[in-house]
Amino acid sequence: MFKSLLVAMIILTSSALAVAQSNDYKKFDFFGGYSYNHINNGIGEDDIIDEPKGFHGFNTSITGNVSRYVGLKFDFSGHFKSQTIPFGPLTNGLDINSRLYNFLGGVQIKDNSSGTTFKPFVHALVGAAHLRSRVDISNDVCIAIVPVPCPPDFTENDTGFAGAFGGGIDIRVSNRIDIRAIQIDYNPTRLFDSTQHNLRVGVGVVFH
Repeated sequence: MFKSLLVAMIILTSSALAVAQSNDYKKFDFFGGYSYNHINNGIGEDDIIDEPKGFHGFNTSITGNVSRYVGLKFDFSGHFKSQTIPFGPLTNGLDINSRLYNFLGGVQIKDNSSGTTFKPFVHALVGAAHLRSRVDISNDVCIAIVPVPCPPDFTENDTGFAGAFGGGIDIRVSNRIDIRAIQIDYNPTRLFDSTQHNLRVGVGVVFH
């Protein structure tokens, strides 16, 4: 009788330990940080933004981990750029304020174990991008234009396909916080009937 109880206790204890080990991983990640997006070709054939441009902004994501190694991820980023295009001999001309947003979702592969210190990860995300550019024409340009009246300010915007394919590495600093040392993504977008081959780089903090 005693032996039977002892065996039963060992089996129950072993089962409990196995369950505890299988569930000993972070169930979610929340990331927030700085992001730089290098857009390496123009938006449309006739657009004045026809040179590679660096956009600064932010990147956030939330990941629900369905196992130790696999998570379902939603990613949101915003990148911003302000620039002035000279008009002829004038030092000022067209002021362009652009905003690029990415709304993405997909799968992340990472070791989510609570005890892991260095956590390289990869992800594949798809979704939509939205670009909005406002063009303001300075008074000096208006004076230089003949005939008058001055052309009005205008805004261009478009929404299209986007993706992010890449990864990075997180470093554990406490039970609840990791530092995202680097994240690098190929971030293609399809806007204004052309494809932009962008490179997104970021750093930040991950909370569990």
